[in-house]
Amino acid sequence: MNFNQLGISDDIVKVLKNNGITEPTPVQAESISVIKAGSDVIVESQTGTGKTLAFLLPIFENISPKVDAVQALILTPTRELALQITEEALKLKQAKDINILAAYGGKDVGSQLKKLKTGIHLIIATPGRLLDHLERKSIDLSKLKTFVLDEADQMLLMGFKNEVEAIIKETSKKHQTLCFSATLNSDVKKLAYRYTKEPSIVTINKEEVTLEAIKQQVVETTDRRKQDALCKVLDEDNPYMAIIFCRTKRRADDLEVALHKRGYDCEKLHSDILQSKRERIMKAFKKGDFQYLIATDVASRGLDISGVSHIYNYDIPESVESYIHRIGRTGRAGEEGYTCLFIDPKDSFKLEEIEKAIKFKIQRRELGE
Repeated sequence: MNFNQLGISDDIVKVLKNNGITEPTPVQAESISVIKAGSDVIVESQTGTGKTLAFLLPIFENISPKVDAVQALILTPTRELALQITEEALKLKQAKDINILAAYGGKDVGSQLKKLKTGIHLIIATPGRLLDHLERKSIDLSKLKTFVLDEADQMLLMGFKNEVEAIIKETSKKHQTLCFSATLNSDVKKLAYRYTKEPSIVTINKEEVTLEAIKQQVVETTDRRKQDALCKVLDEDNPYMAIIFCRTKRRADDLEVALHKRGYDCEKLHSDILQSKRERIMKAFKKGDFQYLIATDVASRGLDISGVSHIYNYDIPESVESYIHRIGRTGRAGEEGYTCLFIDPKDSFKLEEIEKAIKFKIQRRELGE
């Protein structure tokens, strides 16, 4: 199965090829033609499976540059994700010149308002900023053809349910709804089924997607010795580029200070950092300007960075889903990945939960003296 067979035009296929994408991933193969045909779709698929292109490609095919109206809206919970999707959309713009607006907090409203006067075809937005525009009447969604709710589980987790409902009320009655989520729990299903009509369901097996190419290990330590254990592992592995996950912003701040003192080349990324600075940090990391990115879970959503070979879970994640999301930043596109989880004795219950969900006992890594 190739992109042409899914109904993607030659110009777009050429852009994909130039970016090293030649074959559709399972989620793309199963959903592109259904979306292109205009059906409502509910997709359960992990981050890192290629779902952004699964909705962007058919949207680009279906948008008419001649129609001066907002034809597609992608709603996403975090700025990072909005930025990531915008980057992908701007690449596809080389094949089809449509006007794109990224509307998220931390970006200057004035420049967004100015851009809206030029006639926008596709909007990629976070809920708060989009509602702001709808209240100002600077965005009109009455001619909307396609509405994408991306990371629906995260949207609910972050408390955006009311905002999502307020936004949907402003859209045209006859639009296509695409709901993408890493997990389809009962709350997500309720939301998805309320806004879709006879949807097609696409489910991509999560183990197959995220875990096969990733070697997982656990280091048993104590919170007091964790920093030393991490540094020992970093020295032994010396990865080209790696992400270190912390549970809270405070933990990320403290770890960055400690690692800098020990001479490690690192930067931190969390929601208290100004958006413009976050964008600069991400750009520098993607270019390989520094070796270690210290991040919180909120910052991890939508981090699609090729070249990340190692993920270190300095703190155990809050949930199994979060663990899979974190480690899914590595082992991408056929490359092998490595992930190491540092646990304190009090984390053993959470570790058992993770092992139960992924159906195997994670190998223990012994650290030499």
